[in-house]
Amino acid sequence: MGVLSAHLGYLLELWVVVTALLAILVIYGNTLSAREDDQLYLNKAEEIMMGSVQQALIRKMDHLKRVITILGVFSGILLLTSYIVWVWSVFVET
Repeated sequence: MGVLSAHLGYLLELWVVVTALLAILVIYGNTLSAREDDQLYLNKAEEIMMGSVQQALIRKMDHLKRVITILGVFSGILLLTSYIVWVWSVFVET
């Protein structure tokens, strides 16, 4: 019985860490998207200078989107696994 409780504790601690990291990355992604311009009207000189900045920002946001998706799925799996371990420990106890 103690082993199941210990595993449940570890799973929940890992879930808290992953979910906190996910929240931080979502907040960071929102700050990046605030700097993104929907439409840029640039002449040739400005396009070289500002266009590359926007392209780099979009690449960074695309990479961040993949990381956020992976962490979200992992957080959900950890939460579901924690719930299954908790239910299992209730049935083993009775």
